[in-house]
Amino acid sequence: MGLIILLVVGGLIGWVASMIMRTDGQQGIILNVVVGIVGALLAGFIVTPFIGGAPITSGAISIQSVLVSLVGAVVLLAIINLFRRGSVR
Repeated sequence: MGLIILLVVGGLIGWVASMIMRTDGQQGIILNVVVGIVGALLAGFIVTPFIGGAPITSGAISIQSVLVSLVGAVVLLAIINLFRRGSVR
């Protein structure tokens, strides 16, 4: 059950991040889920130890963990855009 919740929340986080970075038309549902989950992992391992709390990948879904995961997904999309286009956008 935790994996299904992680996929759904990761998909929503990836979709919101792609809306923020204006790359929603270029991505599909699968890439939104991948960006959301990888962004959550990135934020969970790098940001969460500094601010405390549990990462979304541990199954603890709170406002703080969702926002940190969203920031991680936006940063991931910015890095991808930097390599793909040469600008963050």
